[in-house]
Amino acid sequence: MISRDLFLKSLQPLQQYLKSGDAELEHAIEKGYANNPWFFPDFTRHAIHAIADEFLDEVKCARWMDLYPKANQTGKNIAIIMAGNVPIVGFHDLFCVLASGNKAMIKLSDKDSVLPKFIVNKWIEFYPELSSCITFTEKLEGFDAVIATGSNNSSRYFEYYFKSYPHILRKNRNGVAVLTGEETSAELKELGKDIFLYYGLGCRNVSKMYVPEGYDFAEMEMAFEGWNFLADHNKYRNNLDYNYAIYIINNVPHINLGHLILKEDDAIASRIGCVHYSYYNTEKELIENLELKRNEIQCLVKCDKLKGWECVSPGNTQYPTLGQYADGVDTMLFLTSL
Repeated sequence: MISRDLFLKSLQPLQQYLKSGDAELEHAIEKGYANNPWFFPDFTRHAIHAIADEFLDEVKCARWMDLYPKANQTGKNIAIIMAGNVPIVGFHDLFCVLASGNKAMIKLSDKDSVLPKFIVNKWIEFYPELSSCITFTEKLEGFDAVIATGSNNSSRYFEYYFKSYPHILRKNRNGVAVLTGEETSAELKELGKDIFLYYGLGCRNVSKMYVPEGYDFAEMEMAFEGWNFLADHNKYRNNLDYNYAIYIINNVPHINLGHLILKEDDAIASRIGCVHYSYYNTEKELIENLELKRNEIQCLVKCDKLKGWECVSPGNTQYPTLGQYADGVDTMLFLTSL
């Protein structure tokens, strides 16, 4: 267990390093891309900078930690099963475990096995005291609680194996955008980030849009043109072509933007390279539909407020703050209450 002061002091050196463009860091990014072709280097750099800006800022972190007076009092061993859909997506869980005064036992996804280790080792290089609080392992044993992130299918296994332990078990969720038709072209361009970053594979990526009846997608098509390059990615292209063929064969109405397919569908989750949309007539109807899907929604994108929902402005879904917890479950409260 490390003290609050030491933890906070350890942040700035790592923050500076992650923003430095160091050759060793760049090599790790390229190595991660070779290990997983979905980890496009520019997207990985985005993930790294988001962590540096939102998590490793000492002032922001101290303010966040002040909300949890019981931090640094437990000293439990916490098993973390990390996902591999987005580069270093499990860093927030590790960060919470350390900030709460606990120790992390990490099981990495094969899809993201390079950068988490590299960044942790660099952090330990700056502050060796952290080494006693972080362990990477293939076999989890001797833990007091568990945080596991996976698919709806893997979650069933998690529920069985970890039912006797205090736990946070996460399933599939997705981002949703609500449009009014009054968005500017700049706001629609920002929405493109929420859809296309990480090829749409993240739980905070927008996979579903609610649009007013009669919405014209022409301006959106122009706003998304800057993401055409994604269609050159082999794995993304294969998914795009497969989905397009399925829709054509089955006479499914859709809008093909070339690098993205828009399909009217009630479902929140969509295929790779596709985004669903539904029409609404009134805000009351919209809120009722959203409420029915609340447990499937990770975050809601909207330019202004919506009653009963915390809204993220377009372009910011992939910049979660320390206090924006996955699935709406307060990880720090869980950890400091053990």
